[in-house]
Amino acid sequence: MKTIAVFPGSFDPITKGHESIVRRALPLFDEVIVAIGINASKKYLYSLDQREQWIGKVFEGEDKVKVEKYEGLTMDFCKEKQAQYVLRGLRSSADFEFERSIAQMNKALAPDIDTVFMLSKPELSAINSTIVRDIIRNGGDASQFVPDSISL
Repeated sequence: MKTIAVFPGSFDPITKGHESIVRRALPLFDEVIVAIGINASKKYLYSLDQREQWIGKVFEGEDKVKVEKYEGLTMDFCKEKQAQYVLRGLRSSADFEFERSIAQMNKALAPDIDTVFMLSKPELSAINSTIVRDIIRNGGDASQFVPDSISL
């Protein structure tokens, strides 16, 4: 059976931190699905199509990475894709506390699916999409925080 991990997020935009987590996870799984969650109550800076296109470009040529969109509960998407793992990146202890609660709730919803946490590389730990969006909205140059293959 293939080992499949789902890496869920909004990826608005994808950052070098996201890219690093996925690339470092590839030796652990047969397939990593970068799953772009659709939340109707959230206002995104970039369209869903743009985010999907960027992620596809970042992992172009990497057969083990799939890019998909989903709506609803992450655990339902994982079950649909027969994923055994949810992949999450951790930058800080605050991230851990937040992610731990979600992972425990997810475990209650789907006992057969485990969450795998990967620590961000120290040099990438300050990068998050919210800060990158703020830089962009205010006319700053955020190119150093996003993968080299995309242009904002």
